[in-house]
Amino acid sequence: MNTPTLIFRQLFEATSSTYTYIIGCAVTRAAAIIDPVLETAERDAKLISQLNLDLQLGLNTHVHADHITGTAALAKLFPSMKSCLSDESGAKADRLLKHHEKLRIGNLEMKCSHTPGHTNGCSSFILNSEGLIFTGDALLIRGCGRTDFQQGDAGRLYDSVWTEIFSLPDNYTIFPGHDYQGHMSTSVGEERKLNPRLTLQKKEFVHLMNNLKLAYPKQIEKALPANLKNGEM
Repeated sequence: MNTPTLIFRQLFEATSSTYTYIIGCAVTRAAAIIDPVLETAERDAKLISQLNLDLQLGLNTHVHADHITGTAALAKLFPSMKSCLSDESGAKADRLLKHHEKLRIGNLEMKCSHTPGHTNGCSSFILNSEGLIFTGDALLIRGCGRTDFQQGDAGRLYDSVWTEIFSLPDNYTIFPGHDYQGHMSTSVGEERKLNPRLTLQKKEFVHLMNNLKLAYPKQIEKALPANLKNGEM
């Protein structure tokens, strides 16, 4: 019987409907956390310690507008953790990641794919060995991130999803940055076939996204300035 190599947890923060993910190497105990939220940083830290994991990377899929990232708070509890963001984000982080840069989490290898459009600095993180992709706000379950502020560009988002996400095998599991309907995951094949926005032609998609007329996120005024500084208040 094969020895498991992956430790995985999906966690939820209710106010902003944000998913946080913990990825650990079962052999070395090295770990990363994706999109932690300030208000739940202590919860996440407790779980990481209970699982006897060595938190090395704090990954943000983009500069969030709806919550303050928990990376700065977690760095105080795990001083060896390095915060990471796309090098296109224009924000502060310990490590700025290039397109298709590889990240080591013990014996696991994760790839950072830039998927801009929701913001300039959006990234998706791919764990090819496990067939997992963490898409942040670029691609949601039967939806996608808005493109009407914070460097949003609907055409760029469309190209990003089709080039970097929908080019993956059908059976890859997608874990999004948010969900507002109680769903937890989807697959590349499902979204390529069923996503009501991304199955449109590009011109139709751009028109739709440019006319959503959504209200701004409630926490944007405090979240954006803090997240440009890695969650430091």
